[in-house]
Amino acid sequence: MRCWLIGYDITSPKRLQRVYRVLLRYATPIEYSVFLFTGTECGKQRCLAELLALIDPKTDDLRCYPLPERGLQERIGKATLPEGMHWSLLPSTL
Repeated sequence: MRCWLIGYDITSPKRLQRVYRVLLRYATPIEYSVFLFTGTECGKQRCLAELLALIDPKTDDLRCYPLPERGLQERIGKATLPEGMHWSLLPSTL
């Protein structure tokens, strides 16, 4: 299992909703237009192929960044989960 950040900037509201709904099936929303995908390379490719079929490459921006497997992962600012809750999808090596 590996983690990737997927971010997007979609110019059409209709395409934006479609991209958002597809990403909800594959990844976890982190911030507005940013998702965390945790899975295999094959799963990531399947997700990106589905997204690429939806976007307009001339006006939209879709990016996917790999996260280091043993890198430091921290949050600064307001918590996205209630206090006392921990996200179980983070790699156990942290």
